[in-house]
Amino acid sequence: MRIVLVGPPGAGKGTQAAFLAKNLSIPHISTGDLFRANISQGTELGKQAKAFMDAGDLVPDEVTIGMAKDRMEQPDAVNGFLLDGFPRNVSQAEALDVMLQAEGMKLDAVLDLEVEEDEVVKRIAGRRICRNDSSHVFHVTYAPAKTAGVCDTCGGELYQRGDDSEATVRNRLEVYHTQTEPIIDYYKAQGLLVTIPALGEVADVTKRAMDALKK
Repeated sequence: MRIVLVGPPGAGKGTQAAFLAKNLSIPHISTGDLFRANISQGTELGKQAKAFMDAGDLVPDEVTIGMAKDRMEQPDAVNGFLLDGFPRNVSQAEALDVMLQAEGMKLDAVLDLEVEEDEVVKRIAGRRICRNDSSHVFHVTYAPAKTAGVCDTCGGELYQRGDDSEATVRNRLEVYHTQTEPIIDYYKAQGLLVTIPALGEVADVTKRAMDALKK
């Protein structure tokens, strides 16, 4: 299957993408992984992306599209893939359609993980990270530390990352509404959109998505 996963920041796309890709035996292709791989390997596209990022500029669509195209042409993606973070806007969605059509392929479904905006803010703004080890992650509501501000594992100080502040999260949501949300209507018009309520346990959300795909 060839699937695109969309949803606002904090909807759990990365977590769901990993589970769905495993259940469907297809590679999980995320924009973040594409950028990291191309930059670390020193590919031409990676060099171009790094130059824009170092200058504080957005990476142009053509660079992102080029990376995605290269990845989708790898042998492990011959029977399908799950795209996470790409396409990010309508221009990229149109480019993806052109790429697939050129290969005689098409998308099977676009899964939209639906979460209320206030829940997104609560999920992200409530995260607390250990200063000693960033893999130690807590949440003031869903997974609180036994002692407020202190890591259960190593006793390190827990803090809120700058990009997890409520103001930053709401700004990220505004960017999502402006740039990415329009692809929902784009795919709805093609009859590909499947909306998945993303509240609840991870396994329950995965089951909803798998059940929807079977239909």
